Amino acid sequence: MTNNRLKSTAFAVTVLLGTLLLAGSVTVRAQDQDADTSSVDDGVFAQDYRIGVSDVLSISVWNQEALSATMPVRPDGRIAVPLLGEIEAAGRTPAEVQAELAKGYEKYVTAPAVSLVITEINSRRVFVLGEVQEPGVFDILTPTTLLQALAMAGSFTEFAKKDEVVVVRHEGGTNQRLQVSVKAITSGKNPADNLLLLPGDTIYVP
Repeated sequence: MTNNRLKSTAFAVTVLLGTLLLAGSVTVRAQDQDADTSSVDDGVFAQDYRIGVSDVLSISVWNQEALSATMPVRPDGRIAVPLLGEIEAAGRTPAEVQAELAKGYEKYVTAPAVSLVITEINSRRVFVLGEVQEPGVFDILTPTTLLQALAMAGSFTEFAKKDEVVVVRHEGGTNQRLQVSVKAITSGKNPADNLLLLPGDTIYVP
């Protein structure tokens, strides 16, 4: 009887240890998966987002209704804020602008609680023109390639010259023309030509 009890106890302990080890391995995998997901979410389109021209910002100061305002970022990259005047917004993160506002309002409000929200993202746009099914303006709120933008525009018409697609990019104060062969991209001959687009890029399909 004693031997049977010892065997039963040993078996139960073995099962319990196995269960704990299995649970531990599942936990590690779940943590790894969460880490991978967070690394994707923490990119340029999340907290590192840079405010751009034409984005609309909503600013509020707790319990100070007169200081709350909603305004677009002007072409010069600045916004006009109650009491503080002109503030540089374009090219900065919302957290950076919010911190400057909070510091500025300390002169007028005790421990100001400032909130800044981007209510409209208008600066991350590309333009697709020429021989595509649906030319127009398209928002790129996530990293977008040339082929993806062309797909947004309904792809080519039957008259499109797929070997002579042009991307016009304003950079360094000048416009650059980048001629691309879509056939070379899709055939695998030159996949590097599938450019990652920048806000403001114009794609022209002759």
